[in-house]
Amino acid sequence: MAQKRYLTGDRPTGPLHLGHYFGSLKNRVQFQDEGKEGFIIIADFQVVTDRLETDAIEQNIIELTKDYLAAGIDPQKTTIFVQSHIHEISVLTMLFSMIVTVPQLERNPTIKEEVKAMGQSDKMSLGMLSYPVSQAADILLFNPDFIPVGVDQAPHIELTRDIAARFNRLYGDAFKVPEMVLSEQSRVLGLDGIQKMSKSRGNAIFLKDSK
Repeated sequence: MAQKRYLTGDRPTGPLHLGHYFGSLKNRVQFQDEGKEGFIIIADFQVVTDRLETDAIEQNIIELTKDYLAAGIDPQKTTIFVQSHIHEISVLTMLFSMIVTVPQLERNPTIKEEVKAMGQSDKMSLGMLSYPVSQAADILLFNPDFIPVGVDQAPHIELTRDIAARFNRLYGDAFKVPEMVLSEQSRVLGLDGIQKMSKSRGNAIFLKDSK
C-alpha cells in the first residue's frame, strides 16, 4: 500500500498557541508516528495578505520551527519548508487564479470573518481576497491525499478541491482531489471566551508561556 501524504502549515506571524496544538500540531505528530508522509509549509508570503510589516518574518520562521520541534515534529520524518523558497507555488497560484471567479472568493465565510475581526472590511487587499487560491497552490503542488485542518479552514479546502477538479476537467488529470480531515478539537476559544484563540486577536496562550 502506498504511503499516505498530507500537507499542512502556518503563517509565521508569531509563536504558536494552544489552539494550534489542539487544532493541528497534535494530529501532525500522530500522523508522523503512524508513518504518514508529512509536508509542513511555513507560509511567509501569506503574512502580508493582512499586514505590511515584514521585519519580524525571518525571526518568526525560526521561532515557528522551534515550536514544531518542541511539539514533537521530527524533520527526519516530516518535511518543513518555507513557501517563498518554492518558486513553483507562485506560478501555480497565478494559473489557478485564472479559473476561480471573484464572486466565489467573496462568498468565502472564513475570509469575511477574518476581515471583520481585524477591522479591515473597507480596505481588504487583493492578496487577502485571493488567499484561498494561494493556499490551494500550496497544497496541490505536493499532491497530498488529505489535509488536516480546523473547522475555520474548511471553506478554503473545499475551494482547493474545487480548483483541483476544475483544473483536471480542463487540462487532464494533474492533481489529486485531497480529502479534508477535521480535528476533534478544531476550534479552541481564546481568553476572551468569545472568539477563536488567535495571536492577532490578543487572546492566546502560547506554547512557550510559563506555567
